Amino acid sequence: MTTQNLLVELFVEELPPKVLKKLGDAFATQLADQLRALGLINGDSVTTAYASPRRLAAHVSHVWLKAADKAVQQKLMPVSVGLDASGNATPALLKKLQALGADTSNPAATVSALKRALDGKAEALFYDSLVTGATLDTGLQKALEEAIRLLPIPKVMGYQLERDCALPGWTSVNFVRPAHGLVALHGSTVVPVKVLGLTAGNSSQGHRFEAAVSPVVIEAADSYSATMARDGAVIASFAERKAEIARQLAAAAAKLGNGVHPIEDDALLDEVTALVERPNVLVCQFEPEFLDVPQECLILTMKANQKYFPLLDAAGKLTHQFLVVSNISPADASAVVGGNERVVRPRLADAKFFFDQDRKKTLASRVDGLAKVVYHNKLGTQGERAQRVAFIAAAIVRQIREAIVPYTALAKDEMDVLSSKVQQAALLAKTDLLTDMVGEFPELQGIMGGYYARHDGLRDGVAIAIEDHYKPRFAGDTLPRNHTGSVVALADKLETLVGMFGIGNLPTGDKDPFALRRHALGVIRILMESDFSLNLDTLLANATKAFAELIELWPEKEQADFAANQAKLVDFIYDRMAGSLREQGYSAQEVDAVLALRPQRLGDVPHRMAAVRAFAALPEAPALAAANKRISNILKKAPEVDAHVSEILLQEPAEKALYAAMQAVAPKAQAQLAAGDYTASLQTLAVLREPVDAFFDGVMVNAEQLDLRLNRQGLLKSLHDAMNRVADLSRLAA
Repeated sequence: MTTQNLLVELFVEELPPKVLKKLGDAFATQLADQLRALGLINGDSVTTAYASPRRLAAHVSHVWLKAADKAVQQKLMPVSVGLDASGNATPALLKKLQALGADTSNPAATVSALKRALDGKAEALFYDSLVTGATLDTGLQKALEEAIRLLPIPKVMGYQLERDCALPGWTSVNFVRPAHGLVALHGSTVVPVKVLGLTAGNSSQGHRFEAAVSPVVIEAADSYSATMARDGAVIASFAERKAEIARQLAAAAAKLGNGVHPIEDDALLDEVTALVERPNVLVCQFEPEFLDVPQECLILTMKANQKYFPLLDAAGKLTHQFLVVSNISPADASAVVGGNERVVRPRLADAKFFFDQDRKKTLASRVDGLAKVVYHNKLGTQGERAQRVAFIAAAIVRQIREAIVPYTALAKDEMDVLSSKVQQAALLAKTDLLTDMVGEFPELQGIMGGYYARHDGLRDGVAIAIEDHYKPRFAGDTLPRNHTGSVVALADKLETLVGMFGIGNLPTGDKDPFALRRHALGVIRILMESDFSLNLDTLLANATKAFAELIELWPEKEQADFAANQAKLVDFIYDRMAGSLREQGYSAQEVDAVLALRPQRLGDVPHRMAAVRAFAALPEAPALAAANKRISNILKKAPEVDAHVSEILLQEPAEKALYAAMQAVAPKAQAQLAAGDYTASLQTLAVLREPVDAFFDGVMVNAEQLDLRLNRQGLLKSLHDAMNRVADLSRLAA
């Protein structure tokens, strides 16, 4: 039996643009998965998804008209239950066989056809049958219903079928949008399936205004895409339509010359792709005087409200021109261009008005207003939050000051200036939340604060810190550009983490309403990538102190919960760090080895990771890792042993040799460790492999004589301490 290709299309009203691609991919994938489960397609089959504003479709290659019959063996019941003492079928067995469709008119013959086999400790009866393969008609019906049921629909819409509207009992249907057509073709043959009150045919609808014919007849599954493009004026493939829009955007910008290019925004490109069926890119413009408004405001209003593509010059500055992706291609596009220009003008005027009004008040004059804005009902107002951020930021500056060795007059002057800037930036960082611009566009918080700070005449370092204190805002985002911004950003994120964890607002599953995962990664990146040498436990302890006055007002149980949840926060930060390091290409073993020690200075972690990777590549590494694992297991049973060795109690040549090797190697490794050369420190310790192997081959650690046993355990403890200062090498053992 030969195969044919299958095409299924659902024609619907306009689908939600932000989830169109996801819906299209899910529809095609689920349909193919269901057909595969029914045996109607095999591993050679290829699935192609189609999704446009008014259709979801899937093309599946190599689909059988009927699945192959399948031999199935089913366990019935234990022999002791299915057969009586004479070997005849019991009523329970006959009932089970009848339920499976077996012929029980001759019980003796039926029983003789059954198979016996051990099932655990008891012998059981098994029934062999041949299951008839599904036909495409029934299989596609089931697959289509299941694919629709499993669609990731954000919000279901209920509607009545048109043909039932005149009847007393309307038939209600639930789907993402009302569906009006169904195509199902196996080759050129219509597959008679029904779903959502629709019966499959071979005709669909094209572009609302530009289709050459209506309806559009699909002659065969393989001609779907070409027919929709020719007769329906629709590019059915989401990927092809997206590529065509990108091509037209680049071509339109290139015609303008001078390095002009459209802003890069893949999410916007996806959304616009989901809004048009046949794209036509047009160049529009607005009055140049609007460019006096910060370009972030203009770009955001054009992208978010109008779905336009702003044009930037070669230096990355916004121009007064922008691109529109139209869904129609009239001979004279002037009306479309003029209409879009008229629509965007009031939006830009609003942005200019907000910007002008906001600059009439300084950021400093808005500080008191933060006391009227609730941050969280248990954590107080934004004003209280700003005070906590300032407290934490001051503690961070003190930590940095203490880390400067030697402490010079120049360093003191620099730290005094940093402290002043940090306090000013921390207290003003949230004031732009009270501006009209941020009220209209919350995405601009921080950015507008930077503009208004410069307008107020504040030092540029403070303005940059206010602008950057939310960074990194997302994965791959840049870090704050100066030390002031890094300190305030770190303080802001620590305040959020400590506060939210303290009141029990922990992330669960895919729910993280306060973006605590992002905040933790921000803390990790700032500490790992900046030149601050800060202790994590001290940072968290100082951040917790910022809440002291607040939690004193709480009941004792809530105070205890707040303190207990801080331990969960520490685990959370290290878990986030582990995930980040694995994403950077480190193995789970390498990450586990380094983070098992809970390193306090996160800036050291990349150096430790590099050292562990270099050590793992040494030929001595497997044996030393295994030995470390063995030592760890021994020491777990002797937790009170200290790292003390009495040389006069060393009796065996192997233990004397190990002690001597350690005396020669450990000081050098420790000096390298203190200098921050973790790789050299581990490689120095690698020479201990032979004496360690000889020790375990020739020395009984748990000797009967107590002083010998304690001395040998002390020797192992000394070895364990020396070798596991960079990472827990036992975690590298296979």
